Amino acid sequence: MEQSTLDEHTALIVLLRTRPAGLKWPEIVAQVLEQGSAVAVRDSLIGAELLPSADSITAREDLRAWAVSDNRFVSILDEHYPSRLRGIHEAPPFVFMRGTPAAGDVGVSVVGSRNASARGIEMARAIAQTLVSMDVSVISGLAAGIDTAAHTACLEAGGRPVGVIGTGINLQYPAANRELHRRVAEAGLLLSQFWPDQPPQKHTFPMRNATMSGYGIATLVVEAGEHSGARIQARVAVQHGRPVILTDSVIENNVWARELVGQPGVHPAASIAEVKDIVGSLVEEPSRVSSALDSLVSAI
Repeated sequence: MEQSTLDEHTALIVLLRTRPAGLKWPEIVAQVLEQGSAVAVRDSLIGAELLPSADSITAREDLRAWAVSDNRFVSILDEHYPSRLRGIHEAPPFVFMRGTPAAGDVGVSVVGSRNASARGIEMARAIAQTLVSMDVSVISGLAAGIDTAAHTACLEAGGRPVGVIGTGINLQYPAANRELHRRVAEAGLLLSQFWPDQPPQKHTFPMRNATMSGYGIATLVVEAGEHSGARIQARVAVQHGRPVILTDSVIENNVWARELVGQPGVHPAASIAEVKDIVGSLVEEPSRVSSALDSLVSAI
């Protein structure tokens, strides 16, 4: 690791752990992004004359230990920080990664109930296989039910899985998915926005859902209940301005889903063919925008 990167990572960790002036994480991130340097923000809030501090020494020791254990610490200023994620409100100040990051990764979140029905499992598998056939990464949360079905089918089809988890990257939740965690990291990317040993807590899963929404080009809800995490992700995705695809069963069985229908970027889908058409149009949209801009520039 280059010295400048080490210094930036150390400064960001110190800021997040000490929270000078009582700043919250999003406020720290806003200042870091504005100044383009965690070192500059740290020096302005804490003072360079106080370095090296015990906090800085501990941060550097942690960075070395994480690197040895194959936990890659990626700051919001780093090149490998997911570009789409950086653009959302309250983007995580850092992520831990295992696996292979991909610049401009085009992925769709496939989410739904932990206690999925047989039909829901079948749909999740078919949707994941369809996304793989389109060279679209399958993003999910590595929970039981729909998440597990989607990632398993993605791996079987030779696709790229992206697992965004609601715990630290050293943990597996549920424990039964330990092997699936390993396979996802090996074939694609495992990503966490929490300190490596952070246990699962009630607030970590909605945060994970927001990160999944920010990482991908769309969220697809396969099957869900009135109070599921998928509901949270769908609503957050709408707030992010990211497309949401709802299957017919989700719309039929949930008031929140019916309330979303008709909002900009919300797409009902009654079949796998419709899912494929919607995703295809979303994948092509950036190319159409780029082509239109090129034509505009040429006409000037």
